[in-house]
Amino acid sequence: MIANVKQFVTKSTRQSIAAGALVVAFFGIISRILGLVRDRILASHYGAGDDLDIYYAAFRLPDLTFELLVMGALGAAFIPVFSKLITEDNKDRAWKAVSDVFAVVVSAMVVMSIIGIIFAPTLMHVIVPGFPAEKMAETVDLARIMFLSPIFLAASAVLGGVLVSFRRFVLYSTAPIFYNIGIIIGATIIAPKMGLIGLAYGVVLGALLHFMIHIIAVRFTDVKITLLKQNPYKNKDVIKILRLMLPRMFSSASSQISLLLITFFASLLAAGSLTVFTFAINIQSVVLGLVGVPFAIAAFPVLSNKFAIKDFKAFAGILSQTLRRILYYAVPLSIIFFVLREQIVRVVYGAGHFDADDTTLTYQVLGILCVSLFAQSVIPLLARGFYAMQNTKTPLYIAIGAQIFNVIVITVLIRQIGIYAIAVAFSATAILNATLLFVILHRHVEDCEYRNTLRTAMQIAISTFVVFIVTYFTRNILGDLLPLKFVWAVIVQLVIAGGFGIITYLVVTSVFGMKEFETIKKKIIISIFGRPQVANEEQSSAR
Repeated sequence: MIANVKQFVTKSTRQSIAAGALVVAFFGIISRILGLVRDRILASHYGAGDDLDIYYAAFRLPDLTFELLVMGALGAAFIPVFSKLITEDNKDRAWKAVSDVFAVVVSAMVVMSIIGIIFAPTLMHVIVPGFPAEKMAETVDLARIMFLSPIFLAASAVLGGVLVSFRRFVLYSTAPIFYNIGIIIGATIIAPKMGLIGLAYGVVLGALLHFMIHIIAVRFTDVKITLLKQNPYKNKDVIKILRLMLPRMFSSASSQISLLLITFFASLLAAGSLTVFTFAINIQSVVLGLVGVPFAIAAFPVLSNKFAIKDFKAFAGILSQTLRRILYYAVPLSIIFFVLREQIVRVVYGAGHFDADDTTLTYQVLGILCVSLFAQSVIPLLARGFYAMQNTKTPLYIAIGAQIFNVIVITVLIRQIGIYAIAVAFSATAILNATLLFVILHRHVEDCEYRNTLRTAMQIAISTFVVFIVTYFTRNILGDLLPLKFVWAVIVQLVIAGGFGIITYLVVTSVFGMKEFETIKKKIIISIFGRPQVANEEQSSAR
């Protein structure tokens, strides 16, 4: 049994992009559920007020450091180069690249964290100028502790790039689960004894657990990491990766600027505004974790490989097919989340100090964010399409333009509609970003199956409209029948209305004969009855 478990967690998922995405999505569901449990604990303990504003503001600065220097930039630059070395069977050179990148990234993050700890007071006054002195001082204290987490996460990100390149998605995908477990430990065990600062220690613990999981996972590969045996800056592959990282770093900076703008403007609004927006973002991010990110992560090494071997037709086909699959799942989920946004917020956050006003404000913000969920879901794939071609500049220029638009929308609307202006700007920016990425990428890729994508989009739009009607009326009918003062009644309404919406979508898309539905049907049949013996025999004889 131990051998079977070891084989499961260490095997390479090479059957298909869908299989890889399924693995990432499965563990993504667990991670997102834990994330919602984490948020419910925080909401019930503190409510939407000063305490959580302090926590999320303090979290923003270390998170900015990690996301800017490592998260998006490293994966986009490292995986194509590393995958090419593996494809060419140049393992010694690949191992040296991993070792040197690890040394460069971790040492850079240590330096940046030290700078962040020293200058935290100054930086926080820029990020949250609306915080009073006492609130500001506590934010600085938490941020300084949290600056330890980017060091562990940076080291883990390098190892994660190796795992994705080898398509070892199981252990790669479990790391975020342990990250959330660390934060939950901080909220439930450390914070009650040490106060709010215990949340910061929970973040550091979660980052450490994240790193340890990836260390264990990499040990099951052939990778040999040897540190400081040579000057990493003399390694041509490292220089190439760093050059590819620079534009992606600015692209990451663009998205992080969006989050900083949210934090900046929210600090000028009523206490709890930052917390409310963060909670709404976390709920809608469930769809990204289930659909957008898993498919993008699973497709990236395949796209990089196809481009490396100059199989451009396969590259275009994989990109188009993956895009259609993301839209097939993301669009109906975004509509269901929109219709049932009040029920979702009440179930997830409606406890303890999180009162009715907090709930109302959160689900209203969530409704605005849901409008752009389809765009947010496809951006990771479209951006990786450029990165697989080792083109990191085009997404950068698009991101810069989108963020300029973001600033304009916020500054125009903030005085009129407050926190809703931030949500409107966020959604509008995501839609603009996705549209520009789609149009420009399809101009770069020949034989990109443009018509198939548009036809699928139209079928999804019609099917989703039917889903909206069914889910909306089911919700209203159940609302008249069930006493929604009780959590169990809200859960029943959520499950039944959401379930009817999903069933409706599957029925309508089956009528259209969509390939994505046929894929789901085949997987269900195979999981229940197994693969047909005749088919297996035919395949064997064909070989």
